[in-house]
Amino acid sequence: ALVKQLPNRSEIDALLTEIHSGLRTLATSAPAARPSPASGIAATTLSENDRVTGAALMRVNHAGEVAAQALYRGQAFTTRDRGIRQNLLDAAAEEQDHLAWCQGRVAELGSRTSLCGPFWYAGSFAIGAVAGLLGTSAGLGFVVETERQVEEHLSGHLDRLPAADLPSREIVRQIRADEVLHGARARELGGTDLPGPVRRAMRFAARFMTTVAHRL
Repeated sequence: ALVKQLPNRSEIDALLTEIHSGLRTLATSAPAARPSPASGIAATTLSENDRVTGAALMRVNHAGEVAAQALYRGQAFTTRDRGIRQNLLDAAAEEQDHLAWCQGRVAELGSRTSLCGPFWYAGSFAIGAVAGLLGTSAGLGFVVETERQVEEHLSGHLDRLPAADLPSREIVRQIRADEVLHGARARELGGTDLPGPVRRAMRFAARFMTTVAHRL
């Protein structure tokens, strides 16, 4: 009876894979598959105020990409549809590019990433896992709403980033374009609109994360 209660090898392997993925995300040890959108832009001299502003906003974006990795992988971990799972993992791979780009830019601006990275990852993975258990349409609807809010958030950052910080602006533009595609794919696969209270709760959680990450 005890043997039957123990997880099988495939379940243990899947859990270990997710632990490894989480540690890699927090360390950003995996290189980007695509070159940074800022790679062809000549370095510009920023005022101290512009440098600090750009660094804080890119730190927030990096925290968002940590959360995005966890959301996608958490949902992929629990969803029963293999096709949906692969789509989620493909999107997570593209988000890995965003993670590396943002970390690189934060370093170039002489700053650091959020100290709360483990918290953002663990919390987002749990939320993603719950979304994966809701079924295909609701789970994909969660992706649609997440990407819609991320698009709005990034558009706001383009308004706030210093005009002279061209590298950061190009990175944010490319990330926004990718997020729009992720949301469109989820919609095409059957994602439906979430209830208003759920959307508002997601906005509150995102606002909390961005506020904290801006400083920490």
